[in-house]
Amino acid sequence: MQHPYALANPLSLILDKPRESFSREDLVKVIETRGIERIVFHYTALDGKFKELKIPVVDRLQAERILADGERADGSSLFRGMIDAAVSDLYVVPVYKSAFLNPFDGKSLDFICRYVTRDGALASFAPDTILQKASDLFRRSTGAELHALGELEFFLLSDPSCRLYVPKKQGGYHSSAPFLKGGPILDEMVRTIAQITGSVKYAHSEVGSIDHVRSNLDEIRDKQAEQLEIEFLPAPVEEMGDFLVLARWLIRNVAYQHGCVATFTPKLEEGVAGNGLHVHMEAVKDGKNIMTGADGRLSDTARKIIGGLCTYADSLTAFGNTVSSAYLRLVPNQEAPTRVCWSDMNRSAMIRVPLGWSNVEDLARRLNPRQQTSLSRSDSRQTVELRSPDGSALVHLLLAGITMAAEWGLSHTEAAAVAERLYVTGNIFEDQHLLSRLESLPTSCVESSRILLAKRDLYERDGIFPPSVIDYAAAMLKKENDENMNRYLVDLPADDRLLETRKIMHKDLHKH
Repeated sequence: MQHPYALANPLSLILDKPRESFSREDLVKVIETRGIERIVFHYTALDGKFKELKIPVVDRLQAERILADGERADGSSLFRGMIDAAVSDLYVVPVYKSAFLNPFDGKSLDFICRYVTRDGALASFAPDTILQKASDLFRRSTGAELHALGELEFFLLSDPSCRLYVPKKQGGYHSSAPFLKGGPILDEMVRTIAQITGSVKYAHSEVGSIDHVRSNLDEIRDKQAEQLEIEFLPAPVEEMGDFLVLARWLIRNVAYQHGCVATFTPKLEEGVAGNGLHVHMEAVKDGKNIMTGADGRLSDTARKIIGGLCTYADSLTAFGNTVSSAYLRLVPNQEAPTRVCWSDMNRSAMIRVPLGWSNVEDLARRLNPRQQTSLSRSDSRQTVELRSPDGSALVHLLLAGITMAAEWGLSHTEAAAVAERLYVTGNIFEDQHLLSRLESLPTSCVESSRILLAKRDLYERDGIFPPSVIDYAAAMLKKENDENMNRYLVDLPADDRLLETRKIMHKDLHKH
């Protein structure tokens, strides 16, 4: 399997096999031949962040036992408010294919783990378990698999080091050096994520740029901020959940190594683009994308998935937009949606159908006539993109909700009619008649909480979301106490409004 590509998975190169084939014996071999001193277990807690347990390796038997049986962890701390301390113990058990050499510690072999109960079953309330159950339901119900990719947007904040080639406000989209200052750091982020996941599509600078951050937080006050994006390649939805949480951890750590701050907070400054977490989906059957028909147009499958997403859209904000500042991002004319609708290549719509090479291929031959051989593909690359989620998303729960929405669409005949009714063209914010007939997305965490509770059956069906998780998410949102936030802000004098807005935006700098 050895090959020359520099960004190939280092463990795959060492073991000469794909990560899906890693065994315990392989990993013990890596520990022994690479002088590994510690095994580090990572797992996603209820707050959506990676947690870790460091286990020193002293002999082969201990390494084998740890890899075979995992370790114990305190579930009442990792899932505070959901698990009683009297029954709190959980096992954290490594997933072998997730193994990676820690890019920040040359003596560490790291794993993503799953939570397992005393009976050996996956913990039903764990976010990654819920996503796995949703994916299994989709597969059983539809005979297809749901693949997804995420677009991670974030701000990289650093001390102002150069006053040359200062980018214009809202003018950073796809900038290159010298206007883009954080390019080398972005390169390092992409390298580490690509080597571990093998699933990075591309990276670039995004629209937002802030010359001088004004904040009451010492951590970011007076910093310069560049908005960046790393987009993934499609992967099975349960893997994408792990990839996105892992990537956020890697991005923050690379930034920290360079004395910078990376934040995924939904909004950093008024009038500057916020951090979305757009999610693309594709249905795959027998290894083939089935989002387009023989004519190259969207397939019935794709339209039904869109209908399902539109049905779930308002309640999905409970997992995709979890802090008050999320609802300062979801405002008109900021390339962030406020109404439930879908369209082709339209960034004002909640769901966008992007270009997918559906009717064309090998485009470069048209521009390079000396190219003799052609490169054809065997299937579509079409996706549909949900644009409402942001950097505050609880990733596994959001993807689980999206998966259930897609499954609902494919198993309910009315989904096609929903999609037909909610198709729009043009900028919806310039058509008041159209706006008046489209359902609005929630405008606060409190409203999102109410909608989730009203629609909880959509998530609890088939035993996918435990009631305790729905109750927890609703209570978390309600604590934001932001139902009258926009009315309160609009009534303030301009300077006071800006000050209060920044407090709301910056209070959740590293929440998820």
